[in-house]
Amino acid sequence: MLGQMMNKPLLISSLIEHAQRYHAAGEIYSVKTGGGIEETSWGQVGANSRALASALTKLGLEPQARCGTIAWNNRRHLEIYFGVSGGGFVCHTINPRLFPEQLVYILNHAEDKVLFIDKTFVPLVAAIRDKLDHLEHVVLMEGKDDEAASQLPGLKFYDDLIESGDSAFVWPELDEATASSLCYTSGTTGNPKGVLYSHRSTVLHSFGINLADSIGIAAKDVVLPVVPMFHVNAWGAPYACAMVGARMVMPGPGLDGPSLVKLIDTYQVTLALGVPTIWLGLLNEASKSGSTLGSLKRTVVGGSACPPSMMTTFREKYGVETIHAWGMTEMSPVGSINQPLAKHMSLSEAEQHKLRENQGRPVYGVELEILDEAGNPVAHDGKTQGDLVTRGYWILDSYFRKTREETLTGDGWFDTGDVATMDADGYVTIRDRSKDIIKSGGEWISSVELENIAIAHPQLSDAAVIGARHEKWDERPILIAVKTEGQDPSEADVLAIFDDKIAKWQIPDRVVFTDSLPRNATGKVLKRDLREAFGEVLIAK
Repeated sequence: MLGQMMNKPLLISSLIEHAQRYHAAGEIYSVKTGGGIEETSWGQVGANSRALASALTKLGLEPQARCGTIAWNNRRHLEIYFGVSGGGFVCHTINPRLFPEQLVYILNHAEDKVLFIDKTFVPLVAAIRDKLDHLEHVVLMEGKDDEAASQLPGLKFYDDLIESGDSAFVWPELDEATASSLCYTSGTTGNPKGVLYSHRSTVLHSFGINLADSIGIAAKDVVLPVVPMFHVNAWGAPYACAMVGARMVMPGPGLDGPSLVKLIDTYQVTLALGVPTIWLGLLNEASKSGSTLGSLKRTVVGGSACPPSMMTTFREKYGVETIHAWGMTEMSPVGSINQPLAKHMSLSEAEQHKLRENQGRPVYGVELEILDEAGNPVAHDGKTQGDLVTRGYWILDSYFRKTREETLTGDGWFDTGDVATMDADGYVTIRDRSKDIIKSGGEWISSVELENIAIAHPQLSDAAVIGARHEKWDERPILIAVKTEGQDPSEADVLAIFDDKIAKWQIPDRVVFTDSLPRNATGKVLKRDLREAFGEVLIAK
């Protein structure tokens, strides 16, 4: 016997339709690429999204045609998110920080028919345009611009597209399993791989984000997604905000500390999402300017482990709760969120704060497990580590243009490539990437743990730990450190911070000072490059 309930497909168009209908006046503040701020609303974003879907249909695009974006976080990008997917096409967000060769590979692999670009990226696209085999339309996300048109013959203009479309366009009723958006991994090894999301997975992911025990976005929030819209769909924030009608502040190209502090204070931002390196700049600027970040209640930190010292500063100096999150492009991306359980309320304040430092427990919709080398689950004791695997409602089944067998383990898990532990309540601690964990004399050392300690040193602005080759121990940890401007600590000064925090045998053998750390297109430290540069420093010459 079947239940006698309505069966409506879970579609991205339903998110913007809800926001347009019930939160039409909800403000969207957007930093323009050329400077200045424009104010719009969910009502206008909804109308423009419909007009865009209508215009793309009139261009003769086939259903599921990929429409790429190379753009900052702004209101036009927001409209593209909903207009492209809602119209039955696939929104393919592309990271502009990739090498040109990778951009060409991704655009051709995806077979993008349309490419939306911010003016910043006109020269970049002009340089590779003749290598893009499938591209039919390039659309500048502005009004008419003769200068840009001279660099890209045949260039179309976003505002003209919107004007040609129908703002009363009726969203098509698609199968909820229809592809909605496409993101590629950062491609640290080999070519980037595509992850093709569905309407169903995206809507379910939005529900997962908005659970009170997760990030819990609400209509009363003012949300600042500092995480770029080209990075795993801004962690799903645009969809989740539309689901509840939360107001949004779109930061455009300026992700520096002064710009972000000004946006938070001007528009009374209550929730901001970003990676640790961004928050370091924010905290430095808040300290310099004297801002109290008075409106900010919560920050969501992901992308890499959040240093405990940063969480302490947010909490003790600004009264801001830091929510540690973990996930991957292949997971849409949210996998776990660090929120306390009822029993934790009886812990001491120090114990509660310590608990918030790990990556949290799975949200509903995600299953996580730790496996040993034989593929068997390990004890959930918070100590036994193994390979972290996942499955769930918004986890990929196969990479774009690859098979399920090429993507998942034999019993249907996706191997995240992380080494982790899990306690009895499901709280996960990422010990390291499997390729980055250090094996010294048969014992494992977590580079993440060492980095979290090092970054708290007041005379360091950045730090990373790698395993360097060692004649006796196979590998030993070394610290690659960037000095804070105006500071000149010695190697001994830096190493002293590890005293009484970890076992002596885990303390790095060396500190190597450098001007900056190499990072990939999503801001993660390229440890491969560090190993190439410094991996032999402990070998006697």
